[in-house]
Amino acid sequence: HCTLKDTVLPHTPYILPQKLFFYMARRLTIISKHNLLEYKMLQRLVLTAVFISSLLLVGCDENSMLSNYDNRPPAVPSGVATSNGDGYVYISWSANRETDLAGYNVYYSTSYDGKYTLIGSTASTRYTDREVTNGDKYYYAIAAYDYNGNESELSYENVYGVARPEGYNQSVFDYHRFPSNAGYDFSTYSVVAYNNTGCDFFFDKDTSMNQYYLDVYKDSDIKDMGTTIDITDITFAPVSGWASSKDAVCIVGHTYVIWTNDNHFAKIRIKSMTADRIVFDWAYQNRPGEEMLKPVKNDTQRIMEFNKIR
Repeated sequence: HCTLKDTVLPHTPYILPQKLFFYMARRLTIISKHNLLEYKMLQRLVLTAVFISSLLLVGCDENSMLSNYDNRPPAVPSGVATSNGDGYVYISWSANRETDLAGYNVYYSTSYDGKYTLIGSTASTRYTDREVTNGDKYYYAIAAYDYNGNESELSYENVYGVARPEGYNQSVFDYHRFPSNAGYDFSTYSVVAYNNTGCDFFFDKDTSMNQYYLDVYKDSDIKDMGTTIDITDITFAPVSGWASSKDAVCIVGHTYVIWTNDNHFAKIRIKSMTADRIVFDWAYQNRPGEEMLKPVKNDTQRIMEFNKIR
């Protein structure tokens, strides 16, 4: 450590910095402001006295000062997850517990082992990436940083998102009475005839049993995922449990997963139903065979019949 005598100004008698400070401060209050030279000199000496006092408190050993510097980065964030929307990917993760945590940096890449680019920072544990293209796959990683600028490594999970189109308040009608407006084609986002080659499902009222159904053809699959609050509640396609009958009872408030004949995933949620029609929200993954939303089956597991019949 250095001593006080080593730090005082040359050609200045050694006195206690406190006394020096109060003496010069008093002089500054009575000196004529017209004597600018003496005023500026005393002002400079007051600042010097303050600096000397601070050295007495913290010392002037560089090693001691460096030893108090925090160069430890925060822990690597975990629990990273994504959900997809139309033109966006929503990313969330678990909160870090460091007391000096300042925020998180969000990175993306086009491959898990590729180069990650910073796309944004946030103090919360969620981020929405709106600079995406529907059908493209984006990998995400999160890094935490503290107030000293220390940044953690990127999160380790293999997490990606694929934005996809969606629609709301769409209607189709009972195919017995309105056959030309009973089906829906997800690939064109349009209402089609129930027997159109692009039809992915259609609405069917069974008058003999007074029951309502959602029907798919033999080269497609459907599964009732149960009651949901919103269509976004279902983020992954089921691995099993597809209806062998190729239909599902239509129930308001239920969400249904549909596997189309051209290997795409879709889902619909029934919002309302009458004797003639249903109103539903939908989402469609236009990236074929996307495993995040739809597991890939072997050809032997799927009956590819293009002569669709009920």
